[in-house]
Amino acid sequence: MKKIVMTGGGTAGHVTPNLALAPLLKEKGYEIFYIGSYTGIEKRLVENAGITYYGISSGKLRRYHDWKNFTDPFRVIKGFAEANQLLKHIKPDVVFSKGGFVSVPVIMAAARQHIPSIIHESDMTPGLANKLAIPFATKVCCNFPETLNYLPDGKAVHTGSPIREELFSGDRNRGFEFTGFDSSKPVILIMGGSIGSKFINNAVWESLDTLLESFQIVHLVGKGNINKDLTEKPGYQQYEFVNEQLNDVFAITDLMISRAGANSISEILALKIPNILIPLSAAASRGDQILNAASYEKQGFSTVLQEETLTSELLINSVKDVYSRRDEIKEKMASSKLLDANNTILDLILNA
Repeated sequence: MKKIVMTGGGTAGHVTPNLALAPLLKEKGYEIFYIGSYTGIEKRLVENAGITYYGISSGKLRRYHDWKNFTDPFRVIKGFAEANQLLKHIKPDVVFSKGGFVSVPVIMAAARQHIPSIIHESDMTPGLANKLAIPFATKVCCNFPETLNYLPDGKAVHTGSPIREELFSGDRNRGFEFTGFDSSKPVILIMGGSIGSKFINNAVWESLDTLLESFQIVHLVGKGNINKDLTEKPGYQQYEFVNEQLNDVFAITDLMISRAGANSISEILALKIPNILIPLSAAASRGDQILNAASYEKQGFSTVLQEETLTSELLINSVKDVYSRRDEIKEKMASSKLLDANNTILDLILNA
């Protein structure tokens, strides 16, 4: 049986695409192993998926001053030694990495043992971890055409992002039953990221009465952010988060308002949902969401609003505009060449 080691961690975004590929790899006869950090979010997600998991020491290399910058390089060295031993034990045919600092020693160890490795970069520009790992990789997949400019010739492949197959299993009847909505008005789904967004939440609440005249709204506000004054508002449902029922909610969604994380917008594109993106500001991130959103706007998939200038009036007008152009937007999304990213990446793994 062929073997593959998958790696990546730090956030769910470094794990979900790996899990999206796992069923396809099993169908092709691969035995799957995962190397992540000892206690990161990836451990729970991977083990819940029934995949053999190994933890290694993990450090983070920072661009800013922090006392951990003096100790974390030693954790990386320890992680490399541990990854090296694990790869000798597993003897994989290929390594696939979704990034995050835990992946760096794994990719370096694979190169030392002459094991081919494939990296996937979700954002427009490579993060620091992938920058360190790319020289040791065989191929580098990317999500955006612009990213090819930042990658070595001969290694870069424009693939798009792996998408969970269950994303397309949503049922409209279950979606309406879960939300208590019906088909009398179109549905807006609002997502502010895993912890929610004060900027987006406040803008939505200020716009709510006007939006509810024409739409029904599902609002994922983030943990601890439920607005108790609005719990009985007709046509409006707010949740801290939605897990098992999310695919059903997608099935009834006519328009989305979302942050611009790479995995989130890839799923929006795959589902062909007209959308408004409100990226994290440069002050709150390295600016990757701003670049992600700009690319999607340039390709005609999205309308982009910046949180620094976000107002209820701007949000309302943008919703009306996007919904009026929904058929045109869907056509552009349907014409994207990235809708078969799973099989494109699978072919790279099979040929590695």
